[in-house]
Amino acid sequence: MVHQHEEIDVSERTISTLRLLLRPWSTSDAESALSIFGNDEVARWLAPAMTRIADVDAMRDLIQTWIEEYHDSPRPTGRWAIEEAATGQVVGAGSILPMPPFGQDLEIAWQLAPASWGQGFATEAGHALAHYAFSRGEDEVFAVVRPRNTRGLATARRVGLEWVGETDKYYDLQLQVFRLRKGDLDAPLLRRPD
Repeated sequence: MVHQHEEIDVSERTISTLRLLLRPWSTSDAESALSIFGNDEVARWLAPAMTRIADVDAMRDLIQTWIEEYHDSPRPTGRWAIEEAATGQVVGAGSILPMPPFGQDLEIAWQLAPASWGQGFATEAGHALAHYAFSRGEDEVFAVVRPRNTRGLATARRVGLEWVGETDKYYDLQLQVFRLRKGDLDAPLLRRPD
């Protein structure tokens, strides 16, 4: 499902879609965040960039680091809590971060609590993150996915990212690389409906 631009509202640090609010993290989100980053089914795809978080205190400390991490960056980088607009519940996390080794390429990423899988939230959030990056001067964004992460691979395609190959350039892992250029955002896709 590809969302049209008018369904996405980008402000200084928040992004809203029809069903989601992507907002800055707060340390009071630690328990909700732990349901994402403390879950083995999510964390297994994040290592070595990030390992499973063991407890609420460690999660709170990490969120505090995230809050301080990119607030002065001239590029549209950061980390967001993904909240379901209807309930106010944190269902996931999104980020736009410079990728190693040189930090030139920006990665959009999303992680959802397993209880929220299968509802299209990851696709909606990934699409919103791309809008945010492009509205702030970026011309392209990337997503990297481990080859066996079939859920992540499918979501990258639904966001509108195009597969461009496999590399070990980022994170010293064999990863599938997807790219989305500003001019291709919201372009009609010639494919079968999902």
